Amino acid sequence: MKYDIVVIGSGPGGYVGAIRAAQLGKKVAIIEKYSTLGGTCLNVGCIPSKALLDSSEHFHNAKERFGDHGIEVPSLKINMQQMIKRKNEVVEQTCKGIDFLMKKNKIDVYTGVGAFVTQNVISVTNGEGTTEIHTEKIIIATGSKPITPDIFHYDKNRVITSTEALNIDKVPAKMVVVGGGVIGLELGSVFARLGTSVEVVEYMDRIIPSMDTDCSKELMRTSKIGYDLSFGP
Repeated sequence: MKYDIVVIGSGPGGYVGAIRAAQLGKKVAIIEKYSTLGGTCLNVGCIPSKALLDSSEHFHNAKERFGDHGIEVPSLKINMQQMIKRKNEVVEQTCKGIDFLMKKNKIDVYTGVGAFVTQNVISVTNGEGTTEIHTEKIIIATGSKPITPDIFHYDKNRVITSTEALNIDKVPAKMVVVGGGVIGLELGSVFARLGTSVEVVEYMDRIIPSMDTDCSKELMRTSKIGYDLSFGP
């Protein structure tokens, strides 16, 4: 099969680029190694974390603010399994939306790992074998993964990344988050609202160091998270 443009990776960069190319009249294919489209953002990033932030905010409001309105919830408790189930349903619905957009824009989807054979030939390998497709142009949108230094003894159980944190089945008593960026603070906020004692360790001298200083100050003032910035330069 020959295409004008092949996109490797179906995250927000990949699928949006593929759709725009198709809208401009190009014959487009997209390659994704996982079984669902959407990349990290839709599957294990922005969308599921926002779903949990939404759920945890409801719990926080019921616990801390409903009383001001004369609303009493004496037996308030967390059903973590239902919270995760609802998050998964949000993710599934969103990913199905990307499937629909691919079909609507007549974009062919190949599931497997893409690799260059030549500058104009891409191989796609999956459990069923290898397929070669030809293309004039290629967009590489493969995304990234968390760094897991060996010294942390990453075991996906006690030491986890943001991916595993999205599926914790009970609220932990204490959590240490290494990295005070957007991802760490999002998930730290989720569990802090649910009652976990959360400590964030950040190398720089403030949290979310890539953003405005005012944002850092406001987050440190309003959140229920502890911060350790002693490792900064």
